[in-house]
Amino acid sequence: MSLSLRQRVGLELQRKLRKNSAQLHPLRTLFWECTLRCNMNCRHCGSDCKVEASVPDMPAEDFLRAIDALAPHVDPNKLFVIFTGGEALLRNDLDYVGMELYKRGFPWGVVTNAFLLSEQRLESLVECGMHSMSVSLDGFAEQHDWIRRHKDAFGHAVDVIKLLADRHDVLWDVVTCVSPRNIDVLLPFKDFLVSIGVKKWRIFSIFPMGRAASEGELLLSDKQLKGLLDFIEISRKTDGRISVSYACEGFLGQYEGRVRDHLFFCRSGIEVASIRCDGSISGCTSVRSQMSQGNIYTDDLWDVWQNGFANMRNREHHRKGQCSQCNMWRYCEGSGLHLYDDNDELLMCHYHRLNA
Repeated sequence: MSLSLRQRVGLELQRKLRKNSAQLHPLRTLFWECTLRCNMNCRHCGSDCKVEASVPDMPAEDFLRAIDALAPHVDPNKLFVIFTGGEALLRNDLDYVGMELYKRGFPWGVVTNAFLLSEQRLESLVECGMHSMSVSLDGFAEQHDWIRRHKDAFGHAVDVIKLLADRHDVLWDVVTCVSPRNIDVLLPFKDFLVSIGVKKWRIFSIFPMGRAASEGELLLSDKQLKGLLDFIEISRKTDGRISVSYACEGFLGQYEGRVRDHLFFCRSGIEVASIRCDGSISGCTSVRSQMSQGNIYTDDLWDVWQNGFANMRNREHHRKGQCSQCNMWRYCEGSGLHLYDDNDELLMCHYHRLNA
């Protein structure tokens, strides 16, 4: 299916905006991979996190020193800090770090599986300035507990979602990773999410990275991927109870402008950076570790942001293989950086899958 005139106009404008943003590279989002420890053993974990991590947690003061070095160069109100992992809530000092960010004027949020989040802990995090939270829920108990490899994961996540639904001081959403195990229950699952107060639902498809690379049964077929996007598009058009969107997975061709609130734009290294557990400075935490640009223990974070990331801001080196002759390159530029393996080869192309 070809692009409509309206889509092409929108994509041309987005292309210009992306080029301008790559030149200016305003830092808007900073992920802190605060731990690689996790209290679950999820089948689809892109980081292959474990209860005992091979890399120790970064000391809070080391992270805050990097923030203080960055602070003179940015407007803290325009830079959002996100705690991620592993499972971020395994850190007992998260409230302290959050409060220190709050004192410095930085808004912050957490990505979590919610298992460790009690009403008291939630209240404490909010009092320390937490602005947002993303909670993972991958279907009903049968599907969620299977993929999380934990028989009580579903119940804990639902309890936390109900707590969030009663609050008006936290921006939050539910994140669902779709696989062949849960794709057939998305419609009743959507109704369930509405019933427990969910207003924003973000959907991902699993890509073969980390532990998911050896779990082939988690990957959608081309037909299932198209069916998923059709489901999202129909939900966005007909269901005003909940805002459904596909994540920034990759360029979607004819589905651009139809399944999410924005056109495709991989912001990694352009507007998004991360500090990994070992101090490495990179784009978003989903990209492979070999794309690190420096380390906070040896380099100045702001200097790296200003003068590094050339391979993320100019994607011409990815114009190879199936991308070399693709007529969508001008809009896609090699898709999302998280879809490249350790050899810098593209693992999957959503556009070609949708047109297979």
